[in-house]
Amino acid sequence: MFKDSAELAENKLLILYILNNINMPISNSDITHIILENNLINYFALQQYLSELIESNFIRDEKADKRHSLSITKEGKKTLDLFINRIPDKKKHIIDEYINRHLNEIKKEVESIAEYLPYLNDKFIVNLKLKEGDKLLIELKITADSNSEANNICKKWKNNSSELYEKIINTIKS
Repeated sequence: MFKDSAELAENKLLILYILNNINMPISNSDITHIILENNLINYFALQQYLSELIESNFIRDEKADKRHSLSITKEGKKTLDLFINRIPDKKKHIIDEYINRHLNEIKKEVESIAEYLPYLNDKFIVNLKLKEGDKLLIELKITADSNSEANNICKKWKNNSSELYEKIINTIKS
């Protein structure tokens, strides 16, 4: 029994450690990907731990722009600070290395938002956003003539949002 409760605590602390080190809200699929790719916790246990951490207010689950994002709360940070020594150094090193290699990919996924909704006469409104943490850098609303065109605009934004943002800002400011 003691091994099970120690493992439970270690796994929950590991989740808090990841959220703390990424230092920005991420999706459930992002944290799941990090955990599973590094073989740290099985999928079903992870989802249970996430639910329990949200319920006990160690993790915040926020919905914005039709997306859920997870972030560590103050209570979660305090708990992590108190018990960080219960996470094996080997696991912390694995997470640190993974975050260092993939943080830009994680940020890009979280920051770039593209969606479209039906408008008038078979047209669509495409809403494009770029965020840096909680800060909105840019928001564009564009009319598309078809579902296909709206979908293509969203794909291009998702794949090139940083470059497009720079071009827009440079054009406007110069």
